[in-house]
Amino acid sequence: MVRPIVIVHAGAWNIPDELIEPHLQAVKKAVRMSYNILKNGGSALDAVETAIKILEEDPHVDAGVGSFLNAEGEVELDAIIMDGKTLKAGAVAAVKNIRNPIVLARKVMELTNHILLVGEGANKFARSIGIKEIDPQELVVEREWKRWRELKGRKIDIKVFFEDKGNTVGAVAMDVEGNLAAGTSTGGIPMKMPGRVGDSPLIGCGAYADNEFGAVSTTGHGESIMKVVLAKSIIDLISRGYTAQEAVVMGIRYMEKKVNGRGGAIAIDRLGNIGIYHNTPKMAFAVMSDKLGLIADIQCREDLLSELL
Repeated sequence: MVRPIVIVHAGAWNIPDELIEPHLQAVKKAVRMSYNILKNGGSALDAVETAIKILEEDPHVDAGVGSFLNAEGEVELDAIIMDGKTLKAGAVAAVKNIRNPIVLARKVMELTNHILLVGEGANKFARSIGIKEIDPQELVVEREWKRWRELKGRKIDIKVFFEDKGNTVGAVAMDVEGNLAAGTSTGGIPMKMPGRVGDSPLIGCGAYADNEFGAVSTTGHGESIMKVVLAKSIIDLISRGYTAQEAVVMGIRYMEKKVNGRGGAIAIDRLGNIGIYHNTPKMAFAVMSDKLGLIADIQCREDLLSELL
């Protein structure tokens, strides 16, 4: 039997002071609930889905309720989940009226021969299996309406802008059987073009899991992450003998060097070692295991790393 472990993140960005505590409470709740599943013999997939579902329900983060609005004032959501045991994955993109896209993504994985469904096709599939559609306005919070009104008509350097505005949630987990899973969910970037899809729902970019090596969830500037296929790049580094921590550091620094990309990543390798790193000012995260207990923070400092590793 393997000691289970789970890590969650709520986005790599410059979290303002008034949102630090809500972000920490969100990741703590998500990690507690998902770890409880693992301790009771549940699967890594169940833990990842549960953690992300909790974060999708939290209006303080950019996934599900409270997500950024696109250029036309709408919420469009993306999510992915991947099973390290089978390499099966399911994802959805640009869905507008699904409260928990991670739940729909898992159904794509389990009930279809596909990996990614988008837009109306994803909605048709949701209706066919009885997943409730909601009024899109249920996903919108006043904070984001205000932001949208302030930004409408302005030219935005999104690479710079996103460092100050949150994006993406994710989780990685190892269960008692040693199986790994990873998932990521997002509302994307503010004022994005309708139909824009970032890294989060793309296998190897927003998430990747392989029992032979590890599991990764990423966060940050989506176009940069896609250019370097960040999640799979980190897995490939682990496959070459680097630790999970070395791999996430090398992956993020490579993205910064090649495309001036900003973001973060969380990882667990097949031995249960963890990796957490970001090159943004902050990244809310929490990790929980028998060995560590529960640790949550908004910066992966050297002193904290020495405690975690």
